[in-house]
Amino acid sequence: MGTIPIDELILSRRKTIALVVQPDGRLLVRAPLRTNRNLIDAFITSKTDWIEKTRQMQHARRKSIPRHHFVEGEQFWYLGQQFPLRLVPPKRPALQFDLAFVLSENALPQARKRFEDWYREQARLYLTERVAYFAQCYNFNYQKVKITSARTRWGSCSARGTINFAWRLIMAPPEIIDYVILHELSHTVHHNHSQSFWSLVLSMVPDYTAKRKWLKQHSQQFHWE
Repeated sequence: MGTIPIDELILSRRKTIALVVQPDGRLLVRAPLRTNRNLIDAFITSKTDWIEKTRQMQHARRKSIPRHHFVEGEQFWYLGQQFPLRLVPPKRPALQFDLAFVLSENALPQARKRFEDWYREQARLYLTERVAYFAQCYNFNYQKVKITSARTRWGSCSARGTINFAWRLIMAPPEIIDYVILHELSHTVHHNHSQSFWSLVLSMVPDYTAKRKWLKQHSQQFHWE
């Protein structure tokens, strides 16, 4: 059996080799700078069973991703709760929210885009405000907040202090959103996942391990196909 192909290789100042099987099955390898390629290949070979088992699990999870049909009464997530969809005669705006999602019938052909645009705008407003609030509370410095279409991560922080969030995050409960925000703000101080980084997160979110576990177990329900 040959070595499993690497889809993405990231070399950095880390000390160990790490493998990440992405939700779409792609293999991401993180390794220390100047690591011999033969050493990386040998490490991958030693983890072949784990990689294949993880890919099978990821495939099962992808099959469980909700498929929305935009029919009357269908449930949609927003801030950790599900709200029904109501279809109404043509009106503007095409999509509104009032303890239910109210969609104009003539907008059904563009329903997916209407929802995504709505979620994006709510994410921009909500997350920008919460980031500013926590930055002031804990004296973090950041550049700006951006909303992205990322599918494999909920948030990220650039070296220049730009904090990115997937628009799908607005579907999660507020306490989970707050954890993700504080996680990314902590990266403005520690640009890694060192012990110092996690100690900083712990000082603000004492139960962060439970929140990480919750997000990992429930994240699929906030993705669309």
